[in-house]
Amino acid sequence: MVHNRIAVLRAERSITRRQLAEALGVHYQTVGYLERGEYSPSLYLALRIAEYFEVPIEVIFSITPFPRIGSSPPASA
Repeated sequence: MVHNRIAVLRAERSITRRQLAEALGVHYQTVGYLERGEYSPSLYLALRIAEYFEVPIEVIFSITPFPRIGSSPPASA
């Protein structure tokens, strides 16, 4: 499963699913599938999403879950 922060980035920028979909040239339901982890994007689409948000791809996508927002970092040993 590919984890992502698309919904977080959209919310921060007050962008609707439909607006993002139109900018990417995909159906708005595709954005919903991506956000829920029901669909993994092609490399091309992932790169286009990163370019749209102007962030490195690894800020948006990960193969491990992202830490919850507001959670404290693990204590160092």
